Amino acid sequence: MNLDVERVLREEAPQVLGALVRRFGRFDLAEDAVQEALLAAAQRWADQGLPRDPRSWLIRVGYRRMVDLLRSERARARREERSAAADADLLDPGRRATVPDSDDGLALLLLCAHPALNTASQVALTLRAVGGLTTAEIAHAHGVGEATMGTRISRAKQRLVRAGARFTPPVDAEDRAARTAVVMRVLYLVFNEGHTASAGEELSRVDLTSEAVRLARMLHASLPGDAEVTGLLALLLLTGARGASRVGVDGALVPWEEQDRSSWDAEAIVEGTALIDGVWNQREAGPYQVQAAIAAVHAAAGSDGETDWVQIAVLYLWLERLVPTAPVRLSRVVAVSRAYGPERGLALLDDLEGRHGLRADPLVARRERIVRAHLWERTGRVRAAAELFREAADLGANRVEERYLRGRADLLG
Repeated sequence: MNLDVERVLREEAPQVLGALVRRFGRFDLAEDAVQEALLAAAQRWADQGLPRDPRSWLIRVGYRRMVDLLRSERARARREERSAAADADLLDPGRRATVPDSDDGLALLLLCAHPALNTASQVALTLRAVGGLTTAEIAHAHGVGEATMGTRISRAKQRLVRAGARFTPPVDAEDRAARTAVVMRVLYLVFNEGHTASAGEELSRVDLTSEAVRLARMLHASLPGDAEVTGLLALLLLTGARGASRVGVDGALVPWEEQDRSSWDAEAIVEGTALIDGVWNQREAGPYQVQAAIAAVHAAAGSDGETDWVQIAVLYLWLERLVPTAPVRLSRVVAVSRAYGPERGLALLDDLEGRHGLRADPLVARRERIVRAHLWERTGRVRAAAELFREAADLGANRVEERYLRGRADLLG
Protein backbone atom coordinates (compact mmCIF):
# COMPACT_ATOMS: atom_id res chain seq x y z
CA MET A 1 0.00 0.00 0.00
CA ASN A 2 1.16 3.55 -0.76
CA LEU A 3 2.75 5.00 2.41
CA ASP A 4 0.75 8.24 2.16
CA VAL A 5 -2.50 6.27 1.85
CA GLU A 6 -1.55 4.04 4.78
CA ARG A 7 -0.69 7.06 6.94
CA VAL A 8 -3.98 8.84 6.14
CA LEU A 9 -6.04 5.72 6.80
CA ARG A 10 -4.40 5.18 10.17
CA GLU A 11 -4.83 8.81 11.21
CA GLU A 12 -8.43 9.10 10.05
CA ALA A 13 -9.75 5.71 11.21
CA PRO A 14 -10.45 6.74 14.84
CA GLN A 15 -12.15 9.96 13.75
CA VAL A 16 -14.36 8.07 11.30
CA LEU A 17 -15.20 5.42 13.88
CA GLY A 18 -16.01 8.14 16.37
CA ALA A 19 -18.34 9.86 13.90
CA LEU A 20 -20.25 6.63 13.29
CA VAL A 21 -20.49 5.69 16.95
CA ARG A 22 -21.58 9.22 17.81
CA ARG A 23 -24.38 9.05 15.22
CA PHE A 24 -25.60 5.47 15.61
CA GLY A 25 -24.47 4.48 19.10
CA ARG A 26 -23.38 0.99 17.95
CA PHE A 27 -19.66 0.48 18.61
CA ASP A 28 -19.60 -3.10 17.33
CA LEU A 29 -21.28 -2.45 14.01
CA ALA A 30 -19.50 0.87 13.52
CA GLU A 31 -16.12 -0.83 13.69
CA ASP A 32 -17.18 -3.32 11.02
CA ALA A 33 -18.41 -0.47 8.84
CA VAL A 34 -15.16 1.45 9.28
CA GLN A 35 -13.07 -1.58 8.37
CA GLU A 36 -15.02 -1.98 5.14
CA ALA A 37 -14.64 1.72 4.37
CA LEU A 38 -10.89 1.49 4.97
CA LEU A 39 -10.63 -1.52 2.70
CA ALA A 40 -12.56 0.25 -0.05
CA ALA A 41 -10.35 3.32 0.36
CA ALA A 42 -7.14 1.31 0.22
CA GLN A 43 -8.22 -0.28 -3.05
CA ARG A 44 -9.56 2.87 -4.72
CA TRP A 45 -7.01 5.41 -3.48
CA ALA A 46 -4.08 3.24 -4.53
CA ASP A 47 -5.22 3.70 -8.14
CA GLN A 48 -6.94 7.09 -8.08
CA GLY A 49 -4.96 8.90 -5.40
CA LEU A 50 -6.19 10.58 -2.22
CA PRO A 51 -9.51 12.44 -2.43
CA ARG A 52 -9.74 16.11 -1.51
CA ASP A 53 -11.27 15.32 1.87
CA PRO A 54 -10.33 11.75 2.93
CA ARG A 55 -12.26 11.86 6.20
CA SER A 56 -15.52 12.89 4.55
CA TRP A 57 -15.06 10.16 1.95
CA LEU A 58 -14.55 7.53 4.64
CA ILE A 59 -17.46 8.77 6.74
CA ARG A 60 -19.80 8.72 3.74
CA VAL A 61 -18.85 5.14 2.82
CA GLY A 62 -18.99 4.11 6.47
CA TYR A 63 -22.47 5.59 6.87
CA ARG A 64 -23.71 3.63 3.89
CA ARG A 65 -22.36 0.39 5.30
CA MET A 66 -23.81 1.17 8.73
CA VAL A 67 -27.25 1.62 7.23
CA ASP A 68 -26.92 -1.74 5.47
CA LEU A 69 -25.86 -3.44 8.70
CA LEU A 70 -28.59 -1.84 10.74
CA ARG A 71 -31.27 -2.66 8.19
CA SER A 72 -30.36 -6.32 8.60
CA GLU A 73 -31.45 -6.10 12.22
CA ARG A 74 -35.22 -6.25 12.01
CA ALA A 75 -35.86 -4.70 15.39
CA ARG A 76 -33.87 -1.60 14.43
CA ALA A 77 -34.63 -1.39 10.73
CA ARG A 78 -37.40 1.23 10.78
CA ARG A 79 -35.59 3.65 13.08
CA GLU A 80 -32.30 3.41 11.24
CA GLU A 81 -33.95 3.86 7.86
CA ARG A 82 -35.36 7.14 9.18
CA SER A 83 -31.89 8.06 10.37
CA ALA A 84 -30.52 7.26 6.95
CA ALA A 85 -33.10 9.53 5.31
CA ALA A 86 -32.30 12.30 7.73
CA ASP A 87 -28.64 11.94 6.83
CA ALA A 88 -29.17 12.04 3.08
CA ASP A 89 -26.49 14.65 2.73
CA LEU A 90 -23.98 12.19 4.08
CA LEU A 91 -25.14 9.40 1.81
CA ASP A 92 -25.20 11.44 -1.39
CA PRO A 93 -21.89 10.91 -3.20
CA GLY A 94 -22.21 14.34 -4.72
CA ARG A 95 -22.26 16.03 -1.35
CA ARG A 96 -19.62 16.51 1.25
CA ALA A 97 -20.01 14.71 4.56
CA THR A 98 -20.40 16.81 7.66
CA VAL A 99 -17.47 16.18 9.96
CA PRO A 100 -18.06 16.87 13.66
CA ASP A 101 -16.01 19.71 15.12
CA SER A 102 -15.46 17.80 18.35
CA ASP A 103 -12.46 15.49 18.88
CA ASP A 104 -13.82 12.01 18.27
CA GLY A 105 -10.36 10.56 18.85
CA LEU A 106 -10.41 11.69 22.45
CA ALA A 107 -13.99 10.48 22.91
CA LEU A 108 -12.95 7.06 21.61
CA LEU A 109 -9.98 6.92 23.99
CA LEU A 110 -12.26 7.75 26.91
CA LEU A 111 -14.82 5.18 25.77
CA CYS A 112 -12.15 2.46 25.60
CA ALA A 113 -11.17 3.43 29.16
CA HIS A 114 -14.66 2.70 30.47
CA PRO A 115 -14.57 1.37 34.04
CA ALA A 116 -16.68 -1.64 33.01
CA LEU A 117 -13.57 -3.04 31.27
CA ASN A 118 -10.53 -4.58 32.92
CA THR A 119 -7.03 -3.34 32.04
CA ALA A 120 -6.34 -6.06 29.46
CA SER A 121 -9.59 -5.27 27.64
CA GLN A 122 -8.95 -1.53 27.79
CA VAL A 123 -5.52 -1.98 26.20
CA ALA A 124 -6.78 -4.36 23.52
CA LEU A 125 -9.80 -2.24 22.61
CA THR A 126 -7.72 0.94 22.47
CA LEU A 127 -5.22 -0.66 20.10
CA ARG A 128 -8.03 -2.03 17.94
CA ALA A 129 -10.45 0.91 17.84
CA VAL A 130 -8.13 3.90 18.14
CA GLY A 131 -4.78 2.50 17.12
CA GLY A 132 -6.07 0.62 14.11
CA LEU A 133 -3.96 -2.48 14.81
CA THR A 134 -5.27 -5.77 13.55
CA THR A 135 -6.43 -8.46 15.94
CA ALA A 136 -3.42 -10.53 14.90
CA GLU A 137 -1.01 -7.69 15.74
CA ILE A 138 -2.58 -7.13 19.15
CA ALA A 139 -2.51 -10.87 19.86
CA HIS A 140 1.18 -10.99 19.01
CA ALA A 141 1.92 -8.10 21.33
CA HIS A 142 0.15 -9.92 24.18
CA GLY A 143 1.61 -13.34 23.39
CA VAL A 144 -1.79 -15.00 22.82
CA GLY A 145 -3.53 -16.54 19.84
CA GLU A 146 -5.50 -14.43 17.38
CA ALA A 147 -8.73 -16.28 18.20
CA THR A 148 -8.22 -15.62 21.92
CA MET A 149 -7.62 -11.93 21.33
CA GLY A 150 -10.60 -11.73 19.00
CA THR A 151 -12.80 -13.15 21.73
CA ARG A 152 -11.38 -10.71 24.28
CA ILE A 153 -12.10 -7.72 22.05
CA SER A 154 -15.59 -8.99 21.24
CA ARG A 155 -16.38 -9.45 24.92
CA ALA A 156 -15.08 -5.97 25.66
CA LYS A 157 -17.52 -4.51 23.15
CA GLN A 158 -20.35 -6.52 24.67
CA ARG A 159 -19.47 -5.24 28.14
CA LEU A 160 -19.70 -1.68 26.86
CA VAL A 161 -23.16 -2.40 25.48
CA ARG A 162 -24.34 -4.01 28.72
CA ALA A 163 -22.91 -1.13 30.74
CA GLY A 164 -24.85 1.35 28.63
CA ALA A 165 -21.65 3.13 27.63
CA ARG A 166 -22.36 6.21 25.54
CA PHE A 167 -20.15 7.94 23.03
CA THR A 168 -20.16 11.20 24.93
CA PRO A 169 -17.38 12.86 26.91
CA PRO A 170 -17.85 12.49 30.68
CA VAL A 171 -19.72 15.51 32.00
CA ASP A 172 -18.56 15.01 35.56
CA ALA A 173 -15.03 16.39 36.05
CA GLU A 174 -14.12 13.60 38.44
CA ASP A 175 -15.19 10.91 35.98
CA ARG A 176 -13.33 12.63 33.16
CA ALA A 177 -10.16 12.82 35.25
CA ALA A 178 -10.48 9.14 36.17
CA ARG A 179 -11.00 8.13 32.54
CA THR A 180 -8.05 10.26 31.41
CA ALA A 181 -5.86 8.59 34.03
CA VAL A 182 -6.86 5.18 32.66
CA VAL A 183 -6.11 6.30 29.09
CA MET A 184 -2.66 7.45 30.16
CA ARG A 185 -2.00 4.14 31.90
CA VAL A 186 -3.11 2.22 28.82
CA LEU A 187 -0.80 4.23 26.56
CA TYR A 188 2.04 3.80 29.05
CA LEU A 189 1.51 0.02 29.08
CA VAL A 190 1.38 -0.12 25.28
CA PHE A 191 4.61 1.85 25.00
CA ASN A 192 6.41 -0.30 27.59
CA GLU A 193 5.39 -3.51 25.82
CA GLY A 194 6.78 -2.05 22.62
CA HIS A 195 9.94 -0.70 24.24
CA THR A 196 10.90 -4.10 25.68
CA ALA A 197 8.67 -6.85 24.33
CA SER A 198 7.67 -9.42 26.91
CA ALA A 199 8.30 -12.22 24.42
CA GLY A 200 9.64 -12.87 20.95
CA GLU A 201 12.82 -12.63 18.92
CA GLU A 202 13.03 -8.83 18.91
CA LEU A 203 13.90 -6.60 21.85
CA SER A 204 11.40 -3.93 20.81
CA ARG A 205 8.14 -3.54 18.90
CA VAL A 206 8.48 -0.25 17.04
CA ASP A 207 4.90 -0.49 15.82
CA LEU A 208 3.65 -0.38 19.41
CA THR A 209 5.97 2.40 20.62
CA SER A 210 5.13 4.52 17.58
CA GLU A 211 1.42 3.95 18.07
CA ALA A 212 1.63 4.85 21.76
CA VAL A 213 3.41 8.10 20.89
CA ARG A 214 0.84 8.91 18.19
CA LEU A 215 -2.06 8.37 20.57
CA ALA A 216 -0.29 10.33 23.31
CA ARG A 217 0.03 13.22 20.86
CA MET A 218 -3.68 12.95 20.15
CA LEU A 219 -4.46 13.01 23.87
CA HIS A 220 -2.13 15.98 24.43
CA ALA A 221 -3.64 17.92 21.53
CA SER A 222 -7.07 17.41 23.11
CA LEU A 223 -5.93 18.27 26.65
CA PRO A 224 -2.98 20.67 26.18
CA GLY A 225 -3.43 22.17 29.64
CA ASP A 226 -3.13 18.85 31.48
CA ALA A 227 0.38 18.70 32.95
CA GLU A 228 0.35 14.92 33.46
CA VAL A 229 -0.73 14.29 29.86
CA THR A 230 2.12 16.56 28.78
CA GLY A 231 4.46 14.66 31.08
CA LEU A 232 3.38 11.35 29.57
CA LEU A 233 4.08 12.53 26.02
CA ALA A 234 7.46 13.91 27.13
CA LEU A 235 8.31 10.61 28.83
CA LEU A 236 7.47 8.54 25.75
CA LEU A 237 9.45 10.83 23.46
CA LEU A 238 12.53 10.90 25.71
CA THR A 239 12.47 7.16 26.33
CA GLY A 240 11.86 6.28 22.72
CA ALA A 241 14.66 8.60 21.58
CA ARG A 242 17.32 6.00 22.40
CA GLY A 243 15.51 3.09 20.77
CA ALA A 244 17.93 2.71 17.84
CA SER A 245 20.95 2.39 20.14
CA ARG A 246 19.61 -0.44 22.32
CA VAL A 247 20.46 -3.22 19.85
CA GLY A 248 23.73 -3.60 17.97
CA VAL A 249 24.21 -4.48 14.31
CA ASP A 250 24.52 -8.12 15.35
CA GLY A 251 21.12 -8.01 17.03
CA ALA A 252 22.60 -8.16 20.52
CA LEU A 253 21.35 -5.99 23.40
CA VAL A 254 23.56 -2.99 24.13
CA PRO A 255 23.52 -1.99 27.84
CA TRP A 256 22.81 1.63 28.74
CA GLU A 257 26.42 2.61 29.52
CA GLU A 258 27.69 1.28 26.17
CA GLN A 259 25.09 2.87 23.90
CA ASP A 260 26.13 5.24 21.13
CA ARG A 261 24.44 8.45 22.20
CA SER A 262 25.05 10.06 18.82
CA SER A 263 22.38 7.70 17.48
CA TRP A 264 19.77 8.98 19.92
CA ASP A 265 16.93 10.93 18.31
CA ALA A 266 17.96 14.54 18.96
CA GLU A 267 14.65 16.01 17.76
CA ALA A 268 12.65 13.81 20.11
CA ILE A 269 14.95 14.78 23.00
CA VAL A 270 14.55 18.49 22.29
CA GLU A 271 10.78 18.18 22.02
CA GLY A 272 10.42 15.97 25.09
CA THR A 273 12.67 18.19 27.21
CA ALA A 274 10.78 21.32 26.17
CA LEU A 275 7.47 19.67 27.07
CA ILE A 276 8.52 18.66 30.57
CA ASP A 277 10.28 21.98 31.19
CA GLY A 278 7.07 23.76 30.24
CA VAL A 279 4.92 22.02 32.87
CA TRP A 280 7.42 21.16 35.58
CA ASN A 281 6.11 22.09 38.99
CA GLN A 282 7.98 20.68 41.97
CA ARG A 283 4.95 21.02 44.23
CA GLU A 284 2.35 19.33 42.07
CA ALA A 285 4.25 17.08 39.66
CA GLY A 286 2.63 13.72 39.08
CA PRO A 287 4.24 10.35 38.29
CA TYR A 288 4.52 10.86 34.53
CA GLN A 289 6.10 14.27 34.99
CA VAL A 290 8.65 12.89 37.45
CA GLN A 291 9.51 10.01 35.12
CA ALA A 292 9.88 12.46 32.25
CA ALA A 293 12.20 14.57 34.41
CA ILE A 294 14.34 11.47 35.06
CA ALA A 295 14.45 10.69 31.34
CA ALA A 296 15.41 14.31 30.62
CA VAL A 297 18.36 14.09 33.03
CA HIS A 298 19.56 10.96 31.24
CA ALA A 299 19.13 12.59 27.85
CA ALA A 300 21.05 15.71 28.90
CA ALA A 301 24.22 13.75 29.73
CA GLY A 302 26.82 13.51 27.00
CA SER A 303 28.00 10.14 28.31
CA ASP A 304 27.13 7.65 31.00
CA GLY A 305 29.89 9.05 33.18
CA GLU A 306 28.44 12.56 32.96
CA THR A 307 24.99 11.45 34.15
CA ASP A 308 23.76 13.20 37.30
CA TRP A 309 22.92 10.01 39.20
CA VAL A 310 22.45 11.87 42.48
CA GLN A 311 19.63 13.93 40.98
CA ILE A 312 18.13 10.79 39.43
CA ALA A 313 18.25 8.99 42.79
CA VAL A 314 16.40 11.88 44.41
CA LEU A 315 13.79 11.88 41.66
CA TYR A 316 13.26 8.13 42.07
CA LEU A 317 12.74 8.59 45.80
CA TRP A 318 10.09 11.18 44.95
CA LEU A 319 8.55 8.84 42.40
CA GLU A 320 8.48 5.98 44.91
CA ARG A 321 6.44 8.12 47.28
CA LEU A 322 3.96 8.79 44.49
CA VAL A 323 3.96 5.26 43.06
CA PRO A 324 5.26 2.78 45.66
CA THR A 325 5.67 -0.15 43.27
CA ALA A 326 8.38 -2.78 42.95
CA PRO A 327 9.66 -1.59 39.54
CA VAL A 328 10.10 1.95 40.84
CA ARG A 329 11.91 0.67 43.94
CA LEU A 330 14.29 -1.39 41.83
CA SER A 331 15.01 1.60 39.62
CA ARG A 332 15.84 3.62 42.74
CA VAL A 333 18.27 0.88 43.79
CA VAL A 334 20.07 1.22 40.46
CA ALA A 335 20.23 5.01 40.76
CA VAL A 336 21.52 4.87 44.35
CA SER A 337 24.17 2.31 43.39
CA ARG A 338 25.39 4.53 40.55
CA ALA A 339 25.33 7.64 42.71
CA TYR A 340 26.84 6.24 45.92
CA GLY A 341 28.36 2.87 45.05
CA PRO A 342 27.21 -0.77 44.75
CA GLU A 343 27.40 -1.47 48.49
CA ARG A 344 24.84 1.28 49.18
CA GLY A 345 22.71 -0.15 46.40
CA LEU A 346 22.86 -3.67 47.86
CA ALA A 347 21.98 -2.41 51.32
CA LEU A 348 18.96 -0.60 49.93
CA LEU A 349 17.94 -3.65 47.87
CA ASP A 350 18.13 -5.93 50.93
CA ASP A 351 16.09 -3.45 52.95
CA LEU A 352 13.40 -3.15 50.28
CA GLU A 353 13.26 -6.93 49.80
CA GLY A 354 12.86 -7.42 53.55
CA ARG A 355 10.11 -4.81 53.88
CA HIS A 356 8.23 -5.32 50.62
CA GLY A 357 9.09 -8.82 49.37
CA LEU A 358 10.09 -7.79 45.86
CA ARG A 359 10.60 -11.36 44.68
CA ALA A 360 7.07 -12.30 45.68
CA ASP A 361 5.81 -10.60 42.52
CA PRO A 362 6.55 -12.93 39.59
CA LEU A 363 6.59 -9.97 37.21
CA VAL A 364 9.36 -8.33 39.23
CA ALA A 365 11.36 -11.36 40.41
CA ARG A 366 13.38 -11.47 37.19
CA ARG A 367 14.19 -7.79 37.30
CA GLU A 368 15.27 -8.08 40.96
CA ARG A 369 17.71 -10.86 40.05
CA ILE A 370 19.20 -8.79 37.24
CA VAL A 371 19.71 -5.77 39.49
CA ARG A 372 21.24 -7.87 42.25
CA ALA A 373 23.47 -9.74 39.79
CA HIS A 374 24.89 -6.48 38.45
CA LEU A 375 25.57 -5.26 41.99
CA TRP A 376 27.22 -8.52 43.01
CA GLU A 377 29.38 -8.36 39.88
CA ARG A 378 30.50 -4.84 40.81
CA THR A 379 31.39 -5.96 44.33
CA GLY A 380 33.43 -8.97 43.19
CA ARG A 381 30.91 -11.78 43.77
CA VAL A 382 31.21 -12.86 40.15
CA ARG A 383 30.21 -16.53 40.47
CA ALA A 384 27.08 -15.70 42.45
CA ALA A 385 26.30 -12.97 39.90
CA ALA A 386 26.67 -15.46 37.04
CA GLU A 387 24.15 -17.80 38.65
CA LEU A 388 21.66 -14.99 39.10
CA PHE A 389 22.04 -13.92 35.48
CA ARG A 390 21.24 -17.49 34.42
CA GLU A 391 18.21 -17.61 36.73
CA ALA A 392 16.95 -14.35 35.25
CA ALA A 393 17.48 -15.68 31.73
CA ASP A 394 15.37 -18.74 32.57
CA LEU A 395 12.50 -16.52 33.73
CA GLY A 396 12.28 -14.40 30.57
CA ALA A 397 10.67 -14.94 27.18
CA ASN A 398 12.37 -12.16 25.20
CA ARG A 399 15.16 -13.88 23.26
CA VAL A 400 17.36 -10.79 22.90
CA GLU A 401 17.43 -10.19 26.65
CA GLU A 402 17.87 -13.90 27.33
CA ARG A 403 20.92 -14.09 25.07
CA TYR A 404 22.42 -11.02 26.73
CA LEU A 405 21.95 -12.44 30.24
CA ARG A 406 23.40 -15.83 29.33
CA GLY A 407 26.33 -14.17 27.62
CA ARG A 408 26.94 -12.08 30.71
CA ALA A 409 26.85 -15.19 32.87
CA ASP A 410 29.29 -17.03 30.58
CA LEU A 411 31.76 -14.14 30.77
CA LEU A 412 31.70 -14.31 34.56
CA GLY A 413 32.19 -18.08 34.62
